Amino acid sequence: MPISSVHPLLYSADPGAYFARVLHAPGAVLLDSGRPGAERGRYDILSAWPLAELAPDTDESANDFLARLRQGLHSLGPAVLPDAYELPFVGGLLGYLAYDFGRRLEPMPNQANDDIGLSDAHFGLYAWALISDHQRGTSQLVFHPQLPADERERLLALFQQPVPSDTPRFRLSAKFSADTSPKRYQQAFATIQRYILAGDCYQVNFAQRFRAPCQGEPWAAYQALRTACPTPFSGYLRLSADSAILSLSPERFLRLHQGTVETRPIKGTRARHREPGADMALANELLGSAKDRAENLMIVDLLRNDLGRSCRTGSVRVPELFALESYPNVHHLVSSVTGELAADKDALDLIAGSFPGGSITGAPKIRAMQIIDELEPSRRGLYCGSLLYLDVRGEMDSSIAIRSLLVKDGQISCWGGGGIVADSEWQAEYQESITKVRLLLETLENL
Repeated sequence: MPISSVHPLLYSADPGAYFARVLHAPGAVLLDSGRPGAERGRYDILSAWPLAELAPDTDESANDFLARLRQGLHSLGPAVLPDAYELPFVGGLLGYLAYDFGRRLEPMPNQANDDIGLSDAHFGLYAWALISDHQRGTSQLVFHPQLPADERERLLALFQQPVPSDTPRFRLSAKFSADTSPKRYQQAFATIQRYILAGDCYQVNFAQRFRAPCQGEPWAAYQALRTACPTPFSGYLRLSADSAILSLSPERFLRLHQGTVETRPIKGTRARHREPGADMALANELLGSAKDRAENLMIVDLLRNDLGRSCRTGSVRVPELFALESYPNVHHLVSSVTGELAADKDALDLIAGSFPGGSITGAPKIRAMQIIDELEPSRRGLYCGSLLYLDVRGEMDSSIAIRSLLVKDGQISCWGGGGIVADSEWQAEYQESITKVRLLLETLENL
């Protein structure tokens, strides 16, 4: 088996200094654990200059596109790490699936307006990565055997150069405004309630979009956001000279490691409080909330079914139910569902059977997605899609792209949402959709 080479660098707890060296390179991508502010993540992965870029054609089916991704991995060729190393990526695919990639997997009515024009998916095929392991305190360049020797030398020299001294700027030209008025939100909420009472669905994740005109370097915005709200499934993807994805997600979608699958759905939220006693009371209220536990359990059951499509029969388990995870702006109720990948399936089969994540659609999934398309005025684009890596060994990890923003065409967009069930109250749900992203919006408004 061909062996990737590993070249140690000076350890950096913050990936920003290393990423600054490739910030403006084609295909620059950072999958960011949010360290040192976030505590749950372990690895940062960054790369640039992909060997190839893959996006779905207009009428290409999901299965055909996933087959092209599989072929891309095959073209790069197999590789393993030297025995002394435990790293998540040895070369392969880095990129995103937009929520609207789900239209290529499930029947959808196509009512929502596509006013952003973001590709349903985009991946680069990368033969190198800079990976920081925050558990072991190491940073290293990993080169796939296919990477030419002169490119290895160039990259080694690049990451030993001084950090660029320029300080990028980013600012909004006006404050964020919501696309959905409280009255329109209430009307959509009432429609969802009617669908629930009619038996169409049990839960629908409904979202609203916030937008503002902007100018400057998106990377500066991302740095401000990760300082304000560090999360373990963050990411920055350069789309063009002035366009980028900025994700501050706390939620894992699917992880595949040595044949074991894990998903960690979030369902249940409380705003943080500055006073410690009041904050603890809110956390305990969430942990004891029958409504939030029921919502969480609905999604756990949905994901058990999704994982069952690709996992060995009888292997799906729920090792963690209703755990508390706290972030600078909110408390969340989180569960874990695991399984063992079936012998005749791979990571891309797992995606096909599970995307988009059930925690951000509702249940039953397809009907909830149809209702979302009917009631949300514009397509979600990246929001509730996924950032992910998939390497040539079949190792994969991915996020649910909540708490995520898109800079494109002189505008920055951000989405906030929540799950609506039969006993939800519209004012509380409306406020929750704002609470989840308020810190992000205010951080950028105050730059």
